[in-house]
Amino acid sequence: MFEVLSDRLRSILGKASRKGRLSVSDIDNVLSEIKVALIEADVNIKVVREFIEELKVDLVGREIASGLKPHEEVVRAVYEKLVEYLGGGGSDLVVSPSPPTVVMMVGLQGSGKTTTCAKLANFLKNSGRHPVLVACDVYRPAAIIQLKVLAETINVDFFHKDAPPPEIAKGGVLYAKERGRDFVILDTAGRLHMDEFMMQELVNIRDVVKPTEIVLVVDAMTGQEAANVAKVFKERVGLTGVILTKMDGDARGGAALSVRKVAGVPIKFVGVGEKVDHLERFHPDRVAGRIIGMGDVLTLVEKVKGAVSEDKIKSMEERFLVGDFTLEDFREQLKLLRKMGSLGSIIEMIPGLGSYKNLLQGSGFSDKEIAHMEAVINSMTVEERRNPNIIDSSRKRRIARGSGTNVEMVNRVLKQYNRIKKTMKELKKDKKRLNEMERVMKLMSMGSLEKILKMFK
Repeated sequence: MFEVLSDRLRSILGKASRKGRLSVSDIDNVLSEIKVALIEADVNIKVVREFIEELKVDLVGREIASGLKPHEEVVRAVYEKLVEYLGGGGSDLVVSPSPPTVVMMVGLQGSGKTTTCAKLANFLKNSGRHPVLVACDVYRPAAIIQLKVLAETINVDFFHKDAPPPEIAKGGVLYAKERGRDFVILDTAGRLHMDEFMMQELVNIRDVVKPTEIVLVVDAMTGQEAANVAKVFKERVGLTGVILTKMDGDARGGAALSVRKVAGVPIKFVGVGEKVDHLERFHPDRVAGRIIGMGDVLTLVEKVKGAVSEDKIKSMEERFLVGDFTLEDFREQLKLLRKMGSLGSIIEMIPGLGSYKNLLQGSGFSDKEIAHMEAVINSMTVEERRNPNIIDSSRKRRIARGSGTNVEMVNRVLKQYNRIKKTMKELKKDKKRLNEMERVMKLMSMGSLEKILKMFK
């Protein structure tokens, strides 16, 4: 996400860092380039003007903080302004004091609304809530079946009946109350454009069930148009928030930076993939950090903790520290990577490595290759995984056939494994780095995210 904007801003701020001092004209040049970068990222032009004007006032009027160089002050100012425009401290779902909390989901067709309803239900379920998915879309073919299948997939309640949408919504809320469910998610009908009939239907549903939240699901790849859509929905129905989908695609950042200012509603969540667990809370400060190359250690550690249990973390720590690293352990690492998302998104979160994301395309170590490597290890016998020295040419050919790959891929897996094992042996000799790694592993198992973040500052 934000790839175009992130690359441009890192380049601009990198050039500024080569100057010992920044004059007023230097600041004007930097701001001019930032303006172009924002426009290229499809940010609303009015938002761009306000952003640059406010940033200039901040830079000209502020004193250089103790210990910072002039260009570092520019980086800090840009970061703070990005956080402000992305929503400040973020915004969680409002929980009704009288259950159930009703979340009415609205949006245009093709935005991924029905799937996002299931993602949100899955997120709430994993947070200890008990949601009900209610199918209020009676117009799109198979919409009801799709939501029912998704509800069964994530094992949450589903409700629908043959009635007008406002009556379906009312019935869904009553269903939740009778069964002690604390969240109701209404999947309303998507629309191709802002037609009056469909908008009035949303108003009727709103008036009948009086939802706690009215959330617009919008495709981030539509850029600044997403903000304009949000503005219209807010004026007609009364939005309380937005969920941006397809943030793992070619989204240029314009939607996220424009929505808050143009529509005046916060971004609650972002969709970062197609699976039901690919929904994340939107943290403006973390996203701003990723945009300008500061990384996002907190989200990275949360991804690790969400992908692997604490017992597994402790077991990995113990095996890592004693140097007992087998191909079975390597397979566990590959599975962890696949659960956490794409390699590119992970690298984006590590401070200082955001600019290396594009190198993955030519490295051969892609997300697709991870799946192939895992298949190769799965095709080995238990003995081969625990003692790879016995894998000769004949065994390599058998493993290649079993994994649907080739001998070259088998050799690549073994090479990667040996490289990691060698690094571990070298690390054992380096007491300082070993102690630092041990601290990270232990802090991860204790969930001390704030302490981990401080280690990277």
